[in-house]
Amino acid sequence: MSRSAFALPFVVEGPSGVAVRDRLKGLSVEDERVLRLVGAHLGVLAGRDLKIRCADALDHDTDRWAARKRQLTAESSARWAGSITKATHDQWALARRNRRAHMQCLEAGVRMLEHRLSLPIGHKGAKRVPGGYRSKREWFAKSRRLGVLRDRLAAERADWEAGRVHVVRGGRRLLNTRHHLEAAGLAEAEWRKQWEAGRWFLRADGESGKRYGNETIRVAPCGEVSIRLPAPLVHLANAGHGRYVLSSNVAFKHRGVEWADRVEANRAVAYRIHLDAGRGRWYLTASWQRATVPAIALEDARAGGMIGVDTNAGHLAAWWLDRHGNPVGEPRRFGYELSGTAGHRDAQIRQAITRLLHWAGRCGVAAIAIEDLDFSREKTREKYGRRKKFRQLISGMPIGRLRARLVSMAAEVGLAVVAVDPAYTSKWGVQHWREPMSAPHRKISRHDAASIAIGRRALGHPIRRRTAPPRHHQSDDAGHRTFQAASAARGREGPRRPVPDRAHEARRRTQATRSRGTSAPSTVRDARGVRDLGTRPIPGSC
Repeated sequence: MSRSAFALPFVVEGPSGVAVRDRLKGLSVEDERVLRLVGAHLGVLAGRDLKIRCADALDHDTDRWAARKRQLTAESSARWAGSITKATHDQWALARRNRRAHMQCLEAGVRMLEHRLSLPIGHKGAKRVPGGYRSKREWFAKSRRLGVLRDRLAAERADWEAGRVHVVRGGRRLLNTRHHLEAAGLAEAEWRKQWEAGRWFLRADGESGKRYGNETIRVAPCGEVSIRLPAPLVHLANAGHGRYVLSSNVAFKHRGVEWADRVEANRAVAYRIHLDAGRGRWYLTASWQRATVPAIALEDARAGGMIGVDTNAGHLAAWWLDRHGNPVGEPRRFGYELSGTAGHRDAQIRQAITRLLHWAGRCGVAAIAIEDLDFSREKTREKYGRRKKFRQLISGMPIGRLRARLVSMAAEVGLAVVAVDPAYTSKWGVQHWREPMSAPHRKISRHDAASIAIGRRALGHPIRRRTAPPRHHQSDDAGHRTFQAASAARGREGPRRPVPDRAHEARRRTQATRSRGTSAPSTVRDARGVRDLGTRPIPGSC
């Protein structure tokens, strides 16, 4: 495959938003009661608004949006209504995108089944193209599978054209857990608490120019949190203008200075209050948009070398390359585990990325190279057939989350991320770099070799170690030489170690002294030159 067939490397854009979280400690019983009442009341309104938005489907327009907002304002407030309608629109749009992605996955499966069913039984496939099925039994089973996928695809297309979406407030996974409480280790009362907390709504969008950047959920620079109560709950206010001030203060340790600067300048900051029902803890999350920082040029990212990173299911394989594409130092490996809860897996990924970024800072590079992987269409069994372990492997790789984490965390330390085409990086890395970089004291894995290939592609160099000269410049007319000439062959190519001039002078001086009958320095001749061993004294002389 020619180099022009690969996608060109590009610098990944940095994050456009920031979110920090702190725990609301020391809440009183009254504080928790007010938060539960407000969240439940607004959650009911959000559920009704989502139902209306889903019923409108593709007929929705700005007039309907304004009508929904006016209806919600009477039962809450204008700003609460704006937050609810915006969250409803985002949720409907997300469900719409997910349906489109599911349709693309079904279409890929249908195409693969049609291709394999069209081939004779037992037909061997070509390179990177699967062949026919092994037996008539398997062919018959796959033909029935094709009918099932076609029916599903037809149903999805009908819903897409009609604008129908399926949304579960609180999460479909938590809803399904209700039928498997024993496997989840939950009692019905515990599940009910999580379900109700997941359906509450305590979210307020920021407003630039307003006091402290938010009129609905306001956080002062000192950490005081106050909430504008909805109209039916104004009687619970303990401050003026229908506000309730919590007895707990927050202090954002991460990005606290940046948050304080925005609050004091009355710039928009969005807040969300949520309850972790499993632990019984309340949290406050602050988020805001950042000014889009232009990504550095690709040539600037390549100037100081780069670190190539190969993403795997349980670790990140990395190698430092200079700007000429030569590996420097030893390969590194940053492991992580993908077992346990979602929080544990996320912490493992963050820890691995943190170690990688610290090492990149010590190397002094300006960018990190990764593969532009996308397994969204490659996980179906229609393509890989019985390779169940491989499908489980690529399904367990957190490509999207890891890339998002790497981009956001690298931007904080001033590093750029360069994405490259993942085609043939592992295969060509093993072919051209595994054996040359191996040593008796160092065994190079295929993942380490792939990291070199990724880094060289990001630097703009070919993965191959050297390029053959033009055909009319080659030494042999038949093609490029694949072996070196023997050491005894005359006129062999390659540099030779120069012989020191003093060795030639010593040889001439030795011949001259021998002709006069005097002692001469002893010399040892080898293939590379003459080595002087010094002058030996004559026995019996002083």
